[in-house]
Amino acid sequence: MSTSTPHPLDIVIIGAGIGGLSAGIALQRSGHRVRLFDRVPQLTPAGAAISIWPNGVNVLEKLGLGAAIKAVSGGMDAMSYSTLTGELLTRFSLEPLYQAVEQRACPIARTALQSILLQACGPEHVTLGVTCEGVEALADGVRVSFSDGQQIDADLVVAADGTHSRLRNYVVGREVQREYCGYVNWNGRIDAADDLAPSGEWTQFVGEHKRVSLMPMGNGQLYFFFDVPLPAGTPNQREAYRDELGAHFSGWAAPVQRLIERLDTAIVSRVEIHDMPPVPSFVKGRVVLLGDSAHPMAPDLGQGGCQALEDAWVLARCLALHAPDAALVEYNAARADRTAQIMLRARERCDVTHGRDATKTQAWYEELAQETGERVIAGLAKTAAGGGEWLA
Repeated sequence: MSTSTPHPLDIVIIGAGIGGLSAGIALQRSGHRVRLFDRVPQLTPAGAAISIWPNGVNVLEKLGLGAAIKAVSGGMDAMSYSTLTGELLTRFSLEPLYQAVEQRACPIARTALQSILLQACGPEHVTLGVTCEGVEALADGVRVSFSDGQQIDADLVVAADGTHSRLRNYVVGREVQREYCGYVNWNGRIDAADDLAPSGEWTQFVGEHKRVSLMPMGNGQLYFFFDVPLPAGTPNQREAYRDELGAHFSGWAAPVQRLIERLDTAIVSRVEIHDMPPVPSFVKGRVVLLGDSAHPMAPDLGQGGCQALEDAWVLARCLALHAPDAALVEYNAARADRTAQIMLRARERCDVTHGRDATKTQAWYEELAQETGERVIAGLAKTAAGGGEWLA
């Protein structure tokens, strides 16, 4: 591996979400000039919270943000599954996972995470309310055109513009369609209470191919979500959320009923979950995909944000050790296969959880009744430790 340090680059990042901001931090730490642009007029995270698993926390530690993240995240010490009527299937400690990978998970409010990332990146480097309209390859870089009429020439463009990326098709060389995963997710935050979920536990109820989850997210609150298999395009009517969830979860356990009664529908997000098949390459010339623009995945492994963080760190490391073109080859080799495997595993878990094959879902329920935690923790540890030499 080369140990030479290339000259600093002028880098444009499209998107100021988790991936874009973390890339901005990592690249600035390597001495590059970074400018971020996002089409939204104000940064407002999608969703209430995010579970940052140990591999993502490790990247945040490398960026110097570990203490700040841990100070505002939830303490998640155990995991449990119960039937829809509240009969406990399994409960186990997550401490063996944390000991195995030498890091904890950090469930955290997305607003808190975004604030920490933005301050570390530098708000002065972020321009909002401007859309990337297109890119043009130059001899040694890229020309970026924006909706306000300006054009910027850069050495490198990082497309971190999310699951609806406008630059993905350019990089892949064809139109890439997202695919509906078959279920709708309602999520939000609620004040923690013992009659909803035990303190420090990720509590889940499963049955009828549906799922309800309650996770500590810090600040005395729980992150909750409801998963329901539904056809795409089902009407989304905020004023009907409580009644709709009440109908979907009629007869479920008392904590689920209390959650529905107490939720503030004004701050609940409702999302039809999509992913896409893995693409062969994240790089075209000096344009590189990162985060959800490269690998939008079902959230069933909790790895979407973690993989964006890994992307950011690996891209910065590759650029610190190689000239740009060679660095992008290294980045693509390090990240395309890793994220493809996780995308496929996340879709497989999604299909089992949400009843694509009812016999497999029923078998999973039966397995949970015998689960000691070893199998789940082994899977989590495998994911956390699978980033390769760039993340060691």
